[in-house]
Amino acid sequence: MISLEGIDCSGKTTQAALLHRHLGDEALLLREPGGTDAGEAMRELLKDPAVELDPIAELLLFCAARAELMARVVRPALERSRDVVLDRFKDSTVAYQGAGRGLGVELVEGLNAAATGGAEPDVTVLLRIDPELAASRGQLRLAGEEASSADRFEGEGIDFQRRVAEAYDELAARHPDRIAVIDAAREVEPVHTDVIEAVERTRE
Repeated sequence: MISLEGIDCSGKTTQAALLHRHLGDEALLLREPGGTDAGEAMRELLKDPAVELDPIAELLLFCAARAELMARVVRPALERSRDVVLDRFKDSTVAYQGAGRGLGVELVEGLNAAATGGAEPDVTVLLRIDPELAASRGQLRLAGEEASSADRFEGEGIDFQRRVAEAYDELAARHPDRIAVIDAAREVEPVHTDVIEAVERTRE
């Protein structure tokens, strides 16, 4: 199981798709929240900028979507020895809800453990990028799109993204054997090369 993490506009979704293509058709590419009917419905609610959610309610929705994904999709795939690539996983909740929302790491990690049954990725790729640069990428992406296409988290502002980025750095420092930090401020291809190298190291 491989997870890709990073703040908004770090290039995560692009790199997850490229990794999936590299691993082949037998690999499974999933996004969080999502991947099941219930998870996709929760995703729409969680990302809707018109919806106001209490931070605890938000956290529980993320964990509920994760529990459903693990039970219905991820565990069966792993049991069949399939590679699973996750565009976000449990570290996102620690960073966004634990630090970004101020709910605390201990609470979030406890709920994550319940939602996943204690499952851990074999490797987590953290795409590290300065929040200001990521924000400028986001503005370019939204140019020519409807303003409403920005989701709730992209609309939280730069201070929120800084808190999330700091939390990811702390997670990487706590789990150096699992989390591979990659400079995501570069072009897509060199980042992709480093992602592949990080994943292949876990297979040696």
